Amino acid sequence: MAYNIELADRIRERLSEIPGLEIKEKKMFSGLSFLVNDKMCINISHDNLMCRYHPDLEEEVSERMGFLPMVMKGKQLKGYCHVEPVGFQKQADFEYWIKLCLDYNSVAKASKKK
Repeated sequence: MAYNIELADRIRERLSEIPGLEIKEKKMFSGLSFLVNDKMCINISHDNLMCRYHPDLEEEVSERMGFLPMVMKGKQLKGYCHVEPVGFQKQADFEYWIKLCLDYNSVAKASKKK
C-alpha cells in the first residue's frame, strides 16, 4: 500500500482545521482513506487523490485539471474520480477538492456496518 505521506499530512492538517468533524484514517483502495463522520470522504492512492463527490457534478468536475475517471471492473463510477498532482498543487485547487468531498460527505449515505 503506497501513498504519498506528504499529501496525507496535507489532508490531515486541513481536515483538522474544520470544527465538528470526526476523522478516521483507514488503509483501503491501495492507499489511505479519510473517513469523515464515518463516511468515506477523500483518499490517497500513490500520488493521486481519490475524491467522492455528488454524481450530479460529474460534468463540472471532469473539466478540472488532473481529473481522471474512476473505473472499476470496466465501468466508470460516477461521483468518484482520481486527481493527478497537477490538479491540486495550487492551494486553491487543493481547497476545491477538499470542499467538494466535504460538501457531499454531509449528505452521503454511510456504508452499512458489518
